[in-house]
Amino acid sequence: MCALLSLLHIENIAVIEQADISFDKGFNVLTGETGAGKSIVIDAISAILGQRAYRDMIRTGANKASVRAVFTRVPMLSWFAENGVEYDEETVIQRDIFMDGKNVCRVNGALVTVAILHKLGVQLINIHGQHDSATLFDEENHLRFLDAFADNGDLRADYQEKFAAVSALRREIDRMTMDEGEKLRRMETLKYQIAEIEKADLKSGEDEELEQRRKLLQNSEKLSQGLEEAAEALLGGDENDGAAALLAQAAYSLSRIARYSDDYTAFQERLTDLKYQVQDIADEVRDSLDELCYSADELERIESRLDVIHRLRRKYGADCHEILAYLDKAQKELDEIEFADDRVEQLKKKLAKQEKEAWDAALLLRKNRQEQGKILADKILSELAQLDMPRVQFQCLFRETELGAEGADGVAFYLSANAGEDLKPLSKVASGGELARIMLSMKNVLAEKDAVDTLIFDEVDTGVSGRAAQRIAEKLRSLAKHKQVLCVTHLPQLAALADTHMLIAKSERDGRTFTTVTPLDKQGRVNELARIIGGTNITEITRKSAEEMLLARKEIG
Repeated sequence: MCALLSLLHIENIAVIEQADISFDKGFNVLTGETGAGKSIVIDAISAILGQRAYRDMIRTGANKASVRAVFTRVPMLSWFAENGVEYDEETVIQRDIFMDGKNVCRVNGALVTVAILHKLGVQLINIHGQHDSATLFDEENHLRFLDAFADNGDLRADYQEKFAAVSALRREIDRMTMDEGEKLRRMETLKYQIAEIEKADLKSGEDEELEQRRKLLQNSEKLSQGLEEAAEALLGGDENDGAAALLAQAAYSLSRIARYSDDYTAFQERLTDLKYQVQDIADEVRDSLDELCYSADELERIESRLDVIHRLRRKYGADCHEILAYLDKAQKELDEIEFADDRVEQLKKKLAKQEKEAWDAALLLRKNRQEQGKILADKILSELAQLDMPRVQFQCLFRETELGAEGADGVAFYLSANAGEDLKPLSKVASGGELARIMLSMKNVLAEKDAVDTLIFDEVDTGVSGRAAQRIAEKLRSLAKHKQVLCVTHLPQLAALADTHMLIAKSERDGRTFTTVTPLDKQGRVNELARIIGGTNITEITRKSAEEMLLARKEIG
């Protein structure tokens, strides 16, 4: 299944008040005068892909900007299930950008964050712009390009797992390796802390028990008075009967008339049960009263003990449990330091073994990269030959490095653009036009391994003209047989070979600037191609040239 961007709705973005742009499969181009707003369309697409969006994008006078994109034939990506979004083969993405900087993103009606939207966007569209030239120049990215082509994810994952183990062992050895002065100071500190905590002889939960007991003793007079009053109410005193006696009397009265009705018997039995319950409660209250004893000495001992615990809590933890956990940690660290030399030797032996395994994995990865580097170079040379650069030389040059996060390889792309010239780094030999063709060649080769079905080229033809422009146009048209291609261009050669041609135009109305996007019919395409060829001076000759370019498109196929 090939996912396609079929519709883009733009509202209040820069000079575009409202526009609906329909895209088709194959080769789509957007042309227009410089400053007409072609970049705005790319910015709008970037927004629905989860790229950064700014409130400066909002059209003057509007409260918010909106972009909505409809994708058809979307495959059932795991992204939908992972993010709880209902899957639909026709997927609708909408993003609203507000003046306060807030962004609201929805996929098939479900709210998602910008970061989550970006994870979907990179699976639907790749945008290749002029900034990709800088990416291609930077040798830091060359290894990533090669790995993307080599599709060596399993080899890299195996290496990175082994390198992670190496890094962990190195950190552990560094942590345990200290100079003698630092070691002695740390040991003295730990010994003092251990002795201080052990001297206190703490028990887990002791502070909570002591605080509870202190609270009880501090309120013992009130507790004693309350228990005595409760006992008297239940059992009675010298001058009054308690609840138990009154219940017994009521039960006796009912027993005398029970023979007249079974109802009275039931009342008597319930009251008797209540009497026994009250007597049980009264006994428990008296027991609590007997157990309650106030001791000023005990309270003083508790206060003293809590004071010791409080001093330890300020240093080692919020309660006795945390203080004892710190004691255990300190004892283990002390043991580690005292036996550090032996432990470091053990770790070094383990590290040597782990480094060998990491190097073995790195060498396997290197072998794969070197093999794939030759294949990549051959494919790029083949593409460049088709782009009118038959004498160019291109190589992936390797240098060995220490073990690192990505292996033990450095990779740089070297080029000789003309016969007889030595290979040099891309940044030192490629002109703008050559770089555009090199980048297109690499994108075309890498697209073979890319699952993304829609590619956008934003003025990647800058600095190209003549026969080279024609070759780039033919290459993009060839790529569009397998992918949906969208291209912003100033070149008539590219525009002529498109399956769908849209004109982006700027106008003024009531003192405001507006940009419109219009799909062109055959005559519209002739007029626009003539404008691109001749500028403002459109003649019958330029129109004839435009018509011939469109006719030649059919011959190319």
